[in-house]
Amino acid sequence: MKIYENLIIGGGASGLYLASLLNAKTTLILEKNAKCGLKILASGGGRCNVTNQNISPKNYLANENFIYNVLLKFNYKKTLEIFKNLNFSLEKKTQFYCKSGSKDVLNTLLNAIKCEILTNHEVTHVSKNLKNNTFEITSTKEKFYCKNLIIATGGISYKKLGATGLGYEIAKNFNLEIITPCPALVGFSVQKDEFWFKNLSGVSLDSIISVNDRFFKDKVLFTHKGISGPAVLNASLFWKKGKISINFAPKINIKNLKNSKKQVSTLMQLPKNFTKEFLHSQNLSDKPYDNFSTDEKAKFNKIFNYEFAPAGNFGFEKAEITKGGISTDELSENFESKKVSNLYFIGEVLDVNGMLGGYNLHFAFASANIASQKINLNL
Repeated sequence: MKIYENLIIGGGASGLYLASLLNAKTTLILEKNAKCGLKILASGGGRCNVTNQNISPKNYLANENFIYNVLLKFNYKKTLEIFKNLNFSLEKKTQFYCKSGSKDVLNTLLNAIKCEILTNHEVTHVSKNLKNNTFEITSTKEKFYCKNLIIATGGISYKKLGATGLGYEIAKNFNLEIITPCPALVGFSVQKDEFWFKNLSGVSLDSIISVNDRFFKDKVLFTHKGISGPAVLNASLFWKKGKISINFAPKINIKNLKNSKKQVSTLMQLPKNFTKEFLHSQNLSDKPYDNFSTDEKAKFNKIFNYEFAPAGNFGFEKAEITKGGISTDELSENFESKKVSNLYFIGEVLDVNGMLGGYNLHFAFASANIASQKINLNL
């Protein structure tokens, strides 16, 4: 019976990078899909935003002390060092995208790995033998044994890329706490009062969204289901229920609308179909601002602070990440389970959720790096 020193379940960003840092002769990766890194290939629209120059705990929904200590040990320069042979463009002032595309990011990770990788191996059960302190991993094809078991299975968003809830099931088997997983970085569906959003499908505009005392300034995109775009996706990470507020015209000063004979649809300098649809939703006609009555002005001014309660979101199939996951209270600072020795959890399977902008990939690499130091120390 062969016993591996290290067995990694999951061939995504965190699992692949971890494998490159461990002893190749004694490490094995089990991947459910036919190929590793499918989510890496899809990230950043195929251009892979690997990290962000402004990495900070404020960009995460997570235990503040836990994520602070992680980022203290692993900054954005260390992520770029992994891919030092690739060229990156700095976009939106802080985001690093691979100029040659996400395929080269994945190939860099794969080329750094010398250990065995078995694809098309779906794990069905994990247990630990306390007598010899080894884990038994059962796949659809065979059984494996290891001393250190690392769960890098990710969340359950993007099921079409092979995502499952395996990591959570393993955690449950070992009585670890799990924060209920739900879709995040995802668009909002709307209630009846906001059905007018659907009439604007394909229209986008710069906006500011406010949710739970956080503000997100970026594009909003109207869809046939409701509303999406970068500002909405980031807001979804921090929204639970209740109202959010959108300023659809952050660049417009209301003073500039006064003392003009032009219709508001012209003065607003927004997509005219948006302004007209907004006016229709408020039962207002398109006319000069000064021609509105006091009550009509109050209705029109909602364009600067439009409050509504989303009906929900577009679900896991459209979500970029999974919010929630295994509680970091269950882990040491090295990502090892406090309850089960030599059992590690890294990457998106944890209750560490980043905004758009490279934060989630950065955490995947950071968690793998920190876990590797403890694993290598144990050998």
